Amino acid sequence: MTLESFVVTYGYLALLTGALLEGETIVIIAGIMAHSGYLQLPWVIGVAFCGAFCADQFFFQVGKRKGKLFLEKRPHWEPRIHKVRHFLVGYQVIAVLSYRFIYGMRTITPIVIGASDFATRRFIVLNLCSTLLWAVAVSSAGYFFGNVIEVVLNDFRRYELAIMLVIAAVAGGVWLYRHRLKKR
Repeated sequence: MTLESFVVTYGYLALLTGALLEGETIVIIAGIMAHSGYLQLPWVIGVAFCGAFCADQFFFQVGKRKGKLFLEKRPHWEPRIHKVRHFLVGYQVIAVLSYRFIYGMRTITPIVIGASDFATRRFIVLNLCSTLLWAVAVSSAGYFFGNVIEVVLNDFRRYELAIMLVIAAVAGGVWLYRHRLKKR
């Protein structure tokens, strides 16, 4: 089942689940589905906002309650954790307002912010603004560029098998390279 058919089949529930877990891809697809008439854009924005906001609040609370221990158990996150902490020192407000728009930082950042001495109410207000802006921007991007994205997806489908084989070969090569490095 493709993400597109998942959203068409399960509608707003699929969108909510995607916004809770991942974000951009499923929200863009929901925006495209709104453009195609399967969903309604205001509902896409609202559901995307609710899912993303709740996920952020959850991760912030994980950070507040068990942040240091939680982060210590994930040493592979250390480079990203260091970046977030460094950015928080001088740019707290900008960090909270912008992390959602930086790929790969969505889950880690609220945990790190929660583990710091950042006030809960302040995080809620800033996160509310950031998440609303994100939901409107990403949903609208899918909606307004729906035609362009549909053409690209149709081209992707034509070459889907070849693209997947190349991705699998590259991933296998990277894994093999790392595996050999670990053996040394």
